[in-house]
Amino acid sequence: MKQVSNIDDRQTRTSVERSGDCEFFVKCTFNASAAAVFRAWSQPDLFRLWWLPKSMTGASLTSCVMDVRTGGRYRLEFGACGSETVAFHGHYVEVIPDRSIVWTNDEEEEGALTTVTLEDRDGQTQLTFREMYPSTDALEEALQGSATALPEQFRQLDELLASMV
Repeated sequence: MKQVSNIDDRQTRTSVERSGDCEFFVKCTFNASAAAVFRAWSQPDLFRLWWLPKSMTGASLTSCVMDVRTGGRYRLEFGACGSETVAFHGHYVEVIPDRSIVWTNDEEEEGALTTVTLEDRDGQTQLTFREMYPSTDALEEALQGSATALPEQFRQLDELLASMV
């Protein structure tokens, strides 16, 4: 496994690693219950508070529709300074409340299968975020693009979780 980056701050203790030719994963620890972390991932009103990196000045999550259940669908639309929106969408392959969410990213032919797993560890939650791509090229594109935002997104999630206590 090749480590892509490592953010080891006291808040989230995050590491990003490549695991094979078509997959990467992120591990992160939160000072919150698995139930609280699951709510932040599955309730649109909470999800929209942390998912879009604040460093993306002028960007907004203009629409957030999430039916987080096995077989449910999602659609996220992003826009920047009045420009056209970009949509990300897919369906939930498997949802186990407070334990895991698996979804497809259907907006592109080279979309990933994403798995978020939550593990309770003495009042904290170990989150593992894993993305599997259909090709090495698609993985490389993600590692240079969307994956670079994950440490910031997880810091924002950590801040939200702290405010929910």
